[in-house]
This record gives sequence, structure tokens and C-alpha cells, in this order.
Amino acid sequence: MLITLLTDFGNSDYFVGAMKGVILTINPHANIVDITHEIPPQDILSGAFTLGCVYQNFPEGTIHVAVVDPGVGSTRRAIIVATSNQFFVGPDNGLFSFIYERETNARVFHVTNEDYFRQPVSATFHGRDVFAPTAAALSTGVAPEKLGVEINDYVRLAEIRPRLASDRTIEAAIIHIDHFGNCITNLTRDDISEEMIERGATLKVNGQEIKSFRRFFAEGEGNQESPFAIWGSAGFLEIAAFRASAAKILSAQTGHLVKVTSDK
Repeated sequence: MLITLLTDFGNSDYFVGAMKGVILTINPHANIVDITHEIPPQDILSGAFTLGCVYQNFPEGTIHVAVVDPGVGSTRRAIIVATSNQFFVGPDNGLFSFIYERETNARVFHVTNEDYFRQPVSATFHGRDVFAPTAAALSTGVAPEKLGVEINDYVRLAEIRPRLASDRTIEAAIIHIDHFGNCITNLTRDDISEEMIERGATLKVNGQEIKSFRRFFAEGEGNQESPFAIWGSAGFLEIAAFRASAAKILSAQTGHLVKVTSDK
């Protein structure tokens, strides 16, 4: 059984290794794949984006453990998300928002059966003591219904969808900044059409306007200090700069507002 791990733990501490050890103790035959452990600390939105971009590349039956959990030790719930062909395990803090958006038949379970937890449960390391053993239990064939109770009031992030502020203005957000400093927005082709771009759609971030749209990064090359918009491989509109960091140029951070204006 394939189990993936996505966290903000980094790779210099023992945290990821401890989670793997717990999984393999319960199911020595588990195949564990690291998606990334370099999500910015406590950045739930970036974690949600990364998971949403990658999960469909994995085969049926994959169990994804995602831990970006600033609320660990609080009353936030541990959950399992069961889709038609995969499972997701982690905190109920919006981390699975893109899964809910795309997998409309998903079922969500509040994990309550402590018989499957590693004991004693640490107040600060649910990745090892709750999420890892829950994923391992799923990988051995334990049903979600045996691990918890189904719920409908799970947390969704508001930032995953743009908002129509007026006939000519869309309010979007930066949902991730990648290794190159490209700013990925939550805008898709459903939000901005080619016709809107041809009519002069403009993006504004931190008071700076982006009017140039490109098909690929080196198109026209141009000034490194001039950010442009480009459709990224994940299907979202990105703000980039040629051989430079658009995030630095724009002083942009995850969650920042992106305003789109156009003559529709």
C-alpha cells in the first residue's frame, strides 16, 4: 500500500523519520513516498495547494498524510477524507480544501477511535501519534467508519476560490509562492478568459500592476523587473518574472490580494 507524506516539518529534525517508523511498525509492507516537507511553516494554504496539485498523479488506493498543523494540541479535529479511490489523513483546518473542491463525493470522518493511536498521544506531535497510525491502519484494511464518525461541518479555506467584487473586478489571492519566486494565484481559466486577456485584463498586487500575459517564461525576455502573468502547469494563473523572483519584486506573500480588472 502506498502512503505519501506532506508536511512543513523540514528535513533536519527527527519528525518525518518518526512518522515513517510508526507507519512501518504497524504495516512493514507500506511503501512511503515523500511529497515534500518544505511547506512554509504553518502555511496551510500552500500545503493545500501543493496537495491539490499532486494527488491525482498517484494511483488508486493511495493514502495521503498531510500535516501543516498550527492548531496541534487544540480542539481542532483529526480527520480522514475518503474519495472514490484515495484517502487523506490530517488536521481539519482547511488543508484538504482543494480535495473537497474537486472530489464532490468525498466523505469526511472525525478520527475518534484512540485504540489506533500511538500512546501516549503527545499534545505537540499528532503527526506521529495520530495521523501516521491512522494512515497505517487504513493501509491494513481498517475502514474509516471504524476509525471515526462521519461529519459534514469540516473546514474549508475561503481563499481557494476568487470572488466577483463587481462586473469588472475579481478579487483573487496568492495561494502559493514556489521555489523560483513565482506567485501562484487561485485564478483559473474559468475566471479569466482569453477574450478578457485580449481586452486588456490587468492584475494588481500591492499597488503594482501587471498587464503582460505570456505563454512561456522566456517569451520576449524583457526586463527582469517587469512581472508578467502566465498559465502554470497546475492550471492556475501565476505571476512571474524572467530569471527573477516576482515575489521579491512585488513584496508578495501567500494570502495577498490580487485584483483583476477588465472590460468584459
